[in-house]
Amino acid sequence: MKYVMSFYDTLVPEKLQFFFALSRTHHGVLDMMAPVFAALIYLGHFPDPGIVLAGVITVFSGYTAVYALNDIVGYKDDRNNIRPDDKKGTDLDSILIRHPLAQGVISLKSAAAWAGFWSVAAVLGAYYLNPVCILIFLGGALLEAIYCYLLKITYLRIVINGFVKSAGPVAAVFAVDTSPDALFLCFIFVFFFLWEAGGQNIPNDYTDIEEDRQINAKTLPLVFGRDIASSLIMGLLAAAFIVMAAVFFMSPVDFSWFSYLVFGTGSFFLLMLPAQKLRKTGENQAAMSLFNKASYYPFFLLCVVLMNLFL
Repeated sequence: MKYVMSFYDTLVPEKLQFFFALSRTHHGVLDMMAPVFAALIYLGHFPDPGIVLAGVITVFSGYTAVYALNDIVGYKDDRNNIRPDDKKGTDLDSILIRHPLAQGVISLKSAAAWAGFWSVAAVLGAYYLNPVCILIFLGGALLEAIYCYLLKITYLRIVINGFVKSAGPVAAVFAVDTSPDALFLCFIFVFFFLWEAGGQNIPNDYTDIEEDRQINAKTLPLVFGRDIASSLIMGLLAAAFIVMAAVFFMSPVDFSWFSYLVFGTGSFFLLMLPAQKLRKTGENQAAMSLFNKASYYPFFLLCVVLMNLFL
């Protein structure tokens, strides 16, 4: 990662890096693996090249826009929560710089223009793939804004974020099938909902618990405490693993026994083991480690599918 970032810093102008940081592109690219995985495991084969190209552009545009929207809507709270040493972080969301808009390295007007450009690109791509995808994108963007506004109101905003993170994979299925199998689609939705809550949202709030307390935020770790939060993480990720196992069985992809072995082993090391360490130690660093490792899980799942499609 160190050498990749050095190469990246050399090629990409600093100003553009700030905009990528606004959209948390390093983390976003990993999240973009989720819709790719969803489309492939649902179809069992690669879609037409035109769909693939349009899908890649649309996915990148949509995730870039929605992640930027998060920082734009949460601008005031982020500004109040910024620490003097808040530059590059160790978690995937702050590899470049944490909350560049709140830190003043880019203007609100520029951030809005950036998010607007990618939103238009996402809508155009979604229209080409399936107009239903436009509704999913717009619904996801609206829910993301609501999620940010609920920071100081209720910890139940975690439910809203589960819908947001599931929107991409669900839209990907509609992009390759205008009338998808309802049961399969529900399993895809439920998995990403559980994975987001247990592997992303709660661990991220866990690491920010002290900062969130200062601004009177209502996050689940703050409301219920670290012990309950870590136990809930274990339960959610265990449920997510079971649901994904069902998705593998339902998929038209002909998974071999070795694929299931890889799937189980990877799930253990990326989800269950880090979650167990967090439950045992209760340390913020363990929560951050879980967040980072769980972020690679959609990419890992995609690799398992590709292994079967190519070999």
